[in-house]
Amino acid sequence: MDWIAELAYFFAGVFGANGVPHFVNGISGRPFQSPFAQPPGVGESPPIVNVIWGTINFVIGYGLLRGVGAFSFSDTAAMAAVALGALLAAIGLAWHFGRVRAGKP
Repeated sequence: MDWIAELAYFFAGVFGANGVPHFVNGISGRPFQSPFAQPPGVGESPPIVNVIWGTINFVIGYGLLRGVGAFSFSDTAAMAAVALGALLAAIGLAWHFGRVRAGKP
Protein backbone atom coordinates (compact mmCIF):
# COMPACT_ATOMS: atom_id res chain seq x y z
CA MET A 1 0.00 0.00 0.00
CA ASP A 2 1.09 3.52 -0.80
CA TRP A 3 2.52 5.45 2.18
CA ILE A 4 0.42 8.50 1.24
CA ALA A 5 -2.74 6.40 1.62
CA GLU A 6 -1.51 5.04 4.96
CA LEU A 7 -0.86 8.58 6.17
CA ALA A 8 -4.32 9.68 4.99
CA TYR A 9 -5.89 6.74 6.85
CA PHE A 10 -3.92 7.62 9.98
CA PHE A 11 -5.30 11.17 9.86
CA ALA A 12 -8.79 9.83 9.15
CA GLY A 13 -8.52 8.11 12.53
CA VAL A 14 -7.27 11.32 14.13
CA PHE A 15 -10.17 13.37 12.75
CA GLY A 16 -12.68 10.66 13.64
CA ALA A 17 -11.47 10.51 17.24
CA ASN A 18 -11.43 14.30 17.50
CA GLY A 19 -15.02 14.49 16.29
CA VAL A 20 -16.35 12.27 19.06
CA PRO A 21 -16.01 14.51 22.16
CA HIS A 22 -17.21 17.59 20.31
CA PHE A 23 -20.22 15.86 18.79
CA VAL A 24 -21.20 13.99 21.97
CA ASN A 25 -20.91 17.02 24.23
CA GLY A 26 -22.73 19.15 21.69
CA ILE A 27 -25.71 16.82 21.25
CA SER A 28 -25.82 16.44 25.03
CA GLY A 29 -26.30 20.20 25.31
CA ARG A 30 -23.00 20.82 27.10
CA PRO A 31 -20.49 23.51 26.18
CA PHE A 32 -17.05 22.10 25.40
CA GLN A 33 -13.59 23.27 24.36
CA SER A 34 -13.09 23.99 20.68
CA PRO A 35 -10.65 25.84 18.46
CA PHE A 36 -13.25 28.61 18.12
CA ALA A 37 -13.41 29.45 21.85
CA GLN A 38 -11.34 32.06 23.64
CA PRO A 39 -8.64 31.00 24.28
CA PRO A 40 -8.72 28.37 21.51
CA GLY A 41 -8.81 24.80 22.81
CA VAL A 42 -9.24 25.95 26.40
CA GLY A 43 -12.37 28.12 26.50
CA GLU A 44 -15.74 26.50 25.91
CA SER A 45 -17.90 26.87 22.82
CA PRO A 46 -21.69 26.50 22.79
CA PRO A 47 -23.14 23.05 22.09
CA ILE A 48 -24.22 23.87 18.51
CA VAL A 49 -20.66 24.93 17.62
CA ASN A 50 -19.40 21.60 18.94
CA VAL A 51 -21.98 19.61 16.99
CA ILE A 52 -20.91 21.41 13.82
CA TRP A 53 -17.20 21.03 14.61
CA GLY A 54 -17.60 17.33 15.41
CA THR A 55 -19.50 16.78 12.17
CA ILE A 56 -16.82 18.60 10.17
CA ASN A 57 -14.20 16.32 11.72
CA PHE A 58 -16.25 13.23 10.76
CA VAL A 59 -16.64 14.49 7.19
CA ILE A 60 -12.90 15.18 6.86
CA GLY A 61 -12.10 11.72 8.25
CA TYR A 62 -14.54 10.09 5.85
CA GLY A 63 -13.11 12.10 2.96
CA LEU A 64 -9.62 10.88 3.80
CA LEU A 65 -10.83 7.27 3.90
CA ARG A 66 -12.75 7.42 0.63
CA GLY A 67 -10.72 9.98 -1.28
CA VAL A 68 -7.23 8.54 -0.96
CA GLY A 69 -6.31 5.09 -2.17
CA ALA A 70 -8.74 2.18 -2.17
CA PHE A 71 -9.74 1.89 1.50
CA SER A 72 -11.21 -1.43 2.60
CA PHE A 73 -12.18 -2.57 6.08
CA SER A 74 -10.62 -5.93 5.23
CA ASP A 75 -7.22 -4.31 4.58
CA THR A 76 -5.34 -4.92 7.81
CA ALA A 77 -2.68 -2.27 7.15
CA ALA A 78 -5.30 0.38 6.37
CA MET A 79 -7.33 -0.48 9.46
CA ALA A 80 -4.17 -0.47 11.60
CA ALA A 81 -3.35 3.04 10.33
CA VAL A 82 -6.87 4.28 11.18
CA ALA A 83 -6.77 2.60 14.60
CA LEU A 84 -3.33 4.00 15.41
CA GLY A 85 -4.41 7.51 14.44
CA ALA A 86 -7.57 7.22 16.52
CA LEU A 87 -5.70 5.78 19.51
CA LEU A 88 -2.98 8.43 19.52
CA ALA A 89 -5.53 11.21 19.05
CA ALA A 90 -7.68 9.81 21.87
CA ILE A 91 -4.69 9.67 24.22
CA GLY A 92 -3.67 13.21 23.29
CA LEU A 93 -7.21 14.52 23.65
CA ALA A 94 -7.65 12.79 27.02
CA TRP A 95 -4.40 14.33 28.24
CA HIS A 96 -5.27 17.82 26.94
CA PHE A 97 -8.92 17.93 28.04
CA GLY A 98 -8.01 16.35 31.38
CA ARG A 99 -5.53 19.14 32.04
CA VAL A 100 -7.99 21.82 30.90
CA ARG A 101 -10.79 20.41 33.06
CA ALA A 102 -8.42 20.26 36.04
CA GLY A 103 -7.55 23.94 35.51
CA LYS A 104 -4.00 23.34 34.26
CA PRO A 105 -4.03 24.52 30.62
